[in-house]
Amino acid sequence: MNQPKVAKETKNKIRVEFERTPLLERLKAKFLSLFFLKKVVWFVFRLVLLIGLSYIVLFPFFSKIAGSFMSPEDFVDATVRLIPKHFTLDIYKAILVDNDYFAAFANTFTLSFVTAILQMFTCCLIAYGLAKFKFRGNKAVFIAVILTMVIPHQTLSSSLRVNFTYFDIYGLIGGLSSIGILPEKFANGINLMNTHWPMILLSVAGLAFKNGLYIFLLRQFFRGVPDELEESAYMDGSGTLRTFIQIILPLSIPMMITVFLFAFCWQWTDNFYTNLFYTSTRMKLMPSVVGIPKSLLSATQYAGEYMYKSAINNTCGLMIIAPLVILYAFCQRFLVQGIERSGLTAD
Repeated sequence: MNQPKVAKETKNKIRVEFERTPLLERLKAKFLSLFFLKKVVWFVFRLVLLIGLSYIVLFPFFSKIAGSFMSPEDFVDATVRLIPKHFTLDIYKAILVDNDYFAAFANTFTLSFVTAILQMFTCCLIAYGLAKFKFRGNKAVFIAVILTMVIPHQTLSSSLRVNFTYFDIYGLIGGLSSIGILPEKFANGINLMNTHWPMILLSVAGLAFKNGLYIFLLRQFFRGVPDELEESAYMDGSGTLRTFIQIILPLSIPMMITVFLFAFCWQWTDNFYTNLFYTSTRMKLMPSVVGIPKSLLSATQYAGEYMYKSAINNTCGLMIIAPLVILYAFCQRFLVQGIERSGLTAD
């Protein structure tokens, strides 16, 4: 009972002595102490470093965004830096109408969504087999998967173009054509160019863009799943497929969403496979959006032609990545959870 009373009297005594101290002395003791000065210096250093890095990283984006709202007159005006004098949306309107932005958006979204879903499930099955099943050549297969991440895809362009121009499955299609089951035009195979089938087949076969990375991420996640969960399911009479669907898949949803986002974003901005398989100008995809709209060609014939053309191309790039920024804003939580559970980050 005496302890609280003593503590209270001690606090009152300290407060009275502090109030009797002159105001100037109290301010000196608070703001001129070594500890306070260290905090101020460290705060100022971090603030300057943060502002400097932010300027270096974000200034190119700010300049591109500002240029997209400028008129041709602003590019020859020496007084215009980041804030346009003649604010206009002409570049955006021209890209939307002349470059068929909405058609390219719909086609690219469909292609990216379908291939991302297929790659997600295919890579999930492959990664689960490499992580949980022990068989001869397991490590060799995994090393081969890792090597696909370092082999340039350009080395496969010629073979992919020939295979999908004359697509045949071990001569089966040509054989069926020779006996009259399939039309005669399929005697040399089926031409799958300028269709979505090459991307779909590559995704199903686990050979699509960056699939090696997705398999690696999922394998690292599955290796972290306790074996006791599967053993308990097997003891209850559950088979391998049922265990995978009912136990493993629900646990791997964050990681699968992460792989889906990676696959969707890479396919959205892909320029290699789209130029390889879609040679016809009728198929509008996001890479075809980049270009000078017809309605702005006359506006580029003046002194600031180069800068204005550069601003138009930069605006095309901004309109291509804008949907990805919105997608990331909504799915950021799942992306972070997937990376954390993949085993790539330290606790």
